[in-house]
Order: sequence, then C-alpha cells, then structure tokens
Amino acid sequence: MNLPMDMIELNQSFTTKEEAIRFCGKKLFEAGCIEADYIDAMIERNDLLSVYMGNFIAIPHGTDEAKRYVKKSGICIVQVPEGVNFGTAEEPQIVTVLFGIAGVGDDHLALIQQIALYCSDVNNVVLLADALDKEEIIRQLQMA
Repeated sequence: MNLPMDMIELNQSFTTKEEAIRFCGKKLFEAGCIEADYIDAMIERNDLLSVYMGNFIAIPHGTDEAKRYVKKSGICIVQVPEGVNFGTAEEPQIVTVLFGIAGVGDDHLALIQQIALYCSDVNNVVLLADALDKEEIIRQLQMA
C-alpha cells in the first residue's frame, strides 16, 4: 500500500463521527483525490451503513453514486488515540484508527479488502494506534 507521509495524521481528536469522517474527506480533497461533493457522500455512506469495521477501525468512503467525484485513488490514515464513537451511547463502537479512502473504478473495494485483512488482527490496529511517528505507520503497513 503506497502511502505518502502527508496522508497520515497522528494524535487527532474528534467529538463526533461526522467530524472524523469530514476530516478524512478534507485530507483526500487536499491531496487532489476527490471533488468536495465526495465528502458529503462519505457522511451519507455512513448514514446508510456504518463504516465502522470492528477492531477499533473505520473506513470512511463515499457512496457508489459519488464515484463521479473521485479524481484519483487515495487513502489517508488518521490516528485517534482517545477514540471517537461510531456507535451510540448505549452501544459504543470506538474507533482509534480511520482509513479514509477514495477509489477510481473498483479500487475502493481492493483498498477495503487490504485494510480489512490487515486489521482483522487487532494487534496490527494497536500498533497503528500506538505509533509515535508517521514512519512507524508506514513500516507497519509495508510489512503487511
């Protein structure tokens, strides 16, 4: 997984899942991966079906209809050490690592599969969540 250093954010904090998703969208927008309308589609996608994947990760991405707003495939990783709740107060789903993605064609499916496979081992998620620098995150993902 090719990941530029500027697409990794450490030690972020969010009050809501929408704020976290919009942050990922902004990273993808600033990198030239998407048009601004894709960010709202990322929120819509989570409203339709949660992007929480278990094991403390979420993979914010847009709806199928929003593919027209994707200029090039991209991914960002956002570390949230204190976590952000993607569930409810009664049934919290705490996320400590967000993988924001946008994919041309079926690239988003391949990205989701890669991330899900890597993060199916919760120890890998812990390594990402506890990483002290961006290089450490890149090293962990290159070993995957």
